[in-house]
This record gives sequence, structure tokens and C-alpha cells, in this order.
Amino acid sequence: VPGVLVLASAVAMLMMPGDPRVTAYMGLGSALGALLSVPLVVAEGFAPALVAALLFAGSFLIAGRVGLRNEPVYEGAADLHLDWKMSFKAGMDEAVLGYFLASASVPSGDEAARMSDEAVKLEKMLDDGGWQARPETFHKEPPPPERVQSHNARIYGFEYERVSFDSGFSLPPDLPGAQTWLGYESNSRCVANVLRHPGAPRPWIMCIHGYRMGTPMMDFSLFSPGYLHHHLGLNVIMPTLPLHGTRKIGLRTGDHYLDGDLLDLLYAESQALWDLRRWLAWLRSMEEGISIGVYGISLGGYNASLLAGYDDKLDFVIAGVPLVDLATGLWRYVPPMHQRYLCWRGLDQQRYQDILHIVSPLVQKPKLEARNLHIFAATGDRIVAPRHPVMLSRHWGVPVTWYQGSHLSIRREQTPKLVIEEAMNRAGWRAGAYAAV
Repeated sequence: VPGVLVLASAVAMLMMPGDPRVTAYMGLGSALGALLSVPLVVAEGFAPALVAALLFAGSFLIAGRVGLRNEPVYEGAADLHLDWKMSFKAGMDEAVLGYFLASASVPSGDEAARMSDEAVKLEKMLDDGGWQARPETFHKEPPPPERVQSHNARIYGFEYERVSFDSGFSLPPDLPGAQTWLGYESNSRCVANVLRHPGAPRPWIMCIHGYRMGTPMMDFSLFSPGYLHHHLGLNVIMPTLPLHGTRKIGLRTGDHYLDGDLLDLLYAESQALWDLRRWLAWLRSMEEGISIGVYGISLGGYNASLLAGYDDKLDFVIAGVPLVDLATGLWRYVPPMHQRYLCWRGLDQQRYQDILHIVSPLVQKPKLEARNLHIFAATGDRIVAPRHPVMLSRHWGVPVTWYQGSHLSIRREQTPKLVIEEAMNRAGWRAGAYAAV
């Protein structure tokens, strides 16, 4: 099966040059084939398994290299150092992107017709309500939560608190799909993993996870408690975004967020902003004069960037490999037949853009000083194209710190740590001063 997928992708690469889905599927097939080459040793012997592994490794590198070459060069992005290491890093991105595409639930048939009709109706209601012109009037400021529950847990040798409370998020009841959204019971409760030091108050860093994460196992591997909590000595809070982790409404964490119904995406982002602001209200209710910084990666970078336009008490915001243009980012991967059908129903890319306007981080001016806004991104990112951090850079008026890597290589890069410590120093937190306290 992986061989057929790679072969089909190779043919498609010739017949459909430039289609970003082709290299993604080739990366996925190559990664699966390389993994299955290991049990092939038992079934067919060492030599056939070695040949298969080498062929799949070659197609894996080709997927990464061709994907990088097909991506336009964006003004404002750093130069890409294209070598075999970068091709390998990009290949990892392509494989994960291939998994996202292969498992995505794209509305079709009656579901696509319903979504398109409701989207047209929703756009008019958003415009008539004045929310398109003033998105801040759609997003109410939440109060601190009541009846907060907490229990202790442990993972990777780290003790942490599992904190939860009712979200309290609401929508105007006459909006299309609002009652369906509010009926997702598992999504109605906010959950976060918290690590805090005993004794004197310390600064807090809010870490916002990426797409299809939101479980302790994945979030703790991305936001290292050994570095953030122990080495830097910070208190850490990791909220779970809507539809992720224990808040999921599908089989997998993140289902219906970036795949599926456009209305679900709009309401998920609206609730994400509400929930994150409520977590901030909870922290501030416990400690007067508290210092809080926000650090988001990928989809978390989107939400961190969005939060920067609504909270003026944050010490800093860091957007790591941030996605910022959902409409363009998603539309490029919608199959052409679906695109034509949705456009025929009135739901084209521009309408996607207009509906998501009220949750775009490129609309509201940031409430923080430019010196406390930070962006870092990967030159070879195949999941979030470099155009996204460049757009955010122009909106915020701050430069991007680039690293020669990909979206998934972030865990092995030094740039994120350097940016975090720079953000701490600019905020007056004195990076390194808390670890020994």
C-alpha cells in the first residue's frame, strides 16, 4: 500500500505539478513504507527489506525537496538553505501533512450544501450585527470562573495539577449552528495542566498547543517542563483548546476544528479566545499584580496572536511557527472538485475569509508594545508556509526570528529557547533568576 501511494504520488507530481497535496501524500507513503521495511526483514529477508527501505528513504527526501522548491519565495522571509538535512526535515512535515489530508473530513453532498447555505446566512448576520466592522463587540470579556476543580497527576516523572471549570461560553442563539455547537457537552468544560512552584509568587507562562494535540503526553513533550518549569523556574499553565484532548467530539483530538464545517471552525476559535481569556482571569484572581506571558505554537501561535489583540495586561506574547490566515491555509488543500462545488453554492475562498474575519489575528491591533511581541518561524516549514509569519510580522511591526528547519523540527531547535529568554528579559523577568529560588 505505501508503495502504491508513493508511485501514484510520483505520477501525480508529473501530471499535477505544484499541487501541495502530492508531496504530502508522497511523504506519508514514504514514511509508512520505511517503517514497514523493518518487519519485511522477517517476511522477505534482509536484502529486499534494505532495498525497500532505501527506496522509501529516497522518495521521502524527494517529497521534502520538491515541496520546498514548489513553495513560492515570500518577500520578508529568510533565505532557505536547501540541503539533504533540510529535505529530511521538510519530509517529516510532508508526512504529517499527508496524514492530516488523508484523514480530513471534507463536507460533501447534503452536508456541503447545508454548510454553504448556513455560511451565506451567517455572513449576513455578522455584517448586520456590526460584528464584522467591530469584532471586539462579538467577543465578550469573561469573568473569573467559579467552582474550579483540581486533582494531582503525573507524567514523564513530573507532578502537575489537572484544573478544570465550566467554560460558560455562549453564542447569539439565532446564529446558524449555534445551538448545535453549544450542545457539544464534552467541549463545555475548560481543562488545563498546571505546574506551579511553592513559596513566593513567580511569573506565569501560558503555553498554547497546536492542532491535534491537547493531551498531556503531547503537550508536555512540546512544552518541556524540564526547561520552562525547572530550568527557567516559571509557573506553567497549558490550556486545552476546544475540541481537543478530553474536549474532543470526534474519535481523535482536534476533529472538526480545521477539518469539517466552517461554522465549527468559527465557533471553535471564538470559544478558544473566550476560554484563554477566562484562564487569564482565573490566574489574576489568585494573585494581585501577577506577571503572565503567552507562548503559542502553530495553531497555538494563531491563538496567542489573536489574544494579543484583546489583552493589554500581558507581559509578552510569543507566536511560534504561527498560522494566521485560516481561509487561505485551508482552501489550498480543498480538492478541486469540492472547491468548484462550494463556489457554485456561494462559499468561495473570499467568503471563507470574510466569515473568519472576526477571529483573525490580523484584524485587531496588538495591545502590547512592539518590544514585547515576538515571532519565530521555520524557513522550510511545509505545514505553515512562511507567508503566515511574514503577514503577522507586518501586522505587528516586529521582525521574525528564523531558524533553518521545519515545522516538526521545532523540538530540536535552539531558536525557541532563545526567543523565550529574550522575551523574559525584555519583560523584566530576568531569565535564569528563578530556577535556584
